[in-house]
Amino acid sequence: MNKESDKAAADQEEIPPVQPEVDKKASAVTETIEQLGQTAVPVQGESNVYCLTIIGQIEGHLVLPPQNKTTKYEHLIPQLVAAEQNHRIEGLLIILNTVGGDVEAGLAIAEMIASLSKPTVTVVIGGGHSIGVPIAVASDYSFIAESATMTIHPIRMTGLVIGVPQTFEYIEKMQERVVRFVTTHSRIPEETFKELMFKTGELNRDIGTAVGGNDAVKYGLIDDIGGIGEGLGKLNSLIESRRSMRTPGGITQ
Repeated sequence: MNKESDKAAADQEEIPPVQPEVDKKASAVTETIEQLGQTAVPVQGESNVYCLTIIGQIEGHLVLPPQNKTTKYEHLIPQLVAAEQNHRIEGLLIILNTVGGDVEAGLAIAEMIASLSKPTVTVVIGGGHSIGVPIAVASDYSFIAESATMTIHPIRMTGLVIGVPQTFEYIEKMQERVVRFVTTHSRIPEETFKELMFKTGELNRDIGTAVGGNDAVKYGLIDDIGGIGEGLGKLNSLIESRRSMRTPGGITQ
């Protein structure tokens, strides 16, 4: 009788629900996609390579209209910090298709990429215009699709200007920061880059110079022509080199 009672009681026990946990994980993934445009952040990634996408317009201190496709720099900064801290992540692949945007935000992203201790490779797909140029050259190695373009132009400012001489001096110093960063992290001579920056007549409204994929490599702005496959191949090669340097028999820096 006791056995039958125990069996009946066991049958009446409720099975722990699994669906809420599944819904919770699905909701978290959906939220990550909506907020960051990623299916997983570096902490959750299983791959040893983290892919960071920079698309649309780089949003800085001012919030852009909702119809604009933007990449918010306050989203990228914690992702880069998390990728640097995560021991599973051995390299970063940065995909660029941007029209540019906020100069200070773009330089901040570029400086963070350049300061990472892990191997980094950038791939320009579509376009790496304006402040996207420093971001493209910030990595250890850069690729550009043959059909992609990069627009090089002087820094521009819109809206109300108070104190024209002071504003002009600020813009000039900011422009020198961009020139110094690009020429330091690529093989393009400063004279050539400035020539492309101030060259007019190439585009409508004389906004600057459009450089195609082959020309970007010829000028020394980008290292090589290639896409995702070439980018991953180079990144894996850099990761292997870093591993060999960290082995007991390797040379450490």
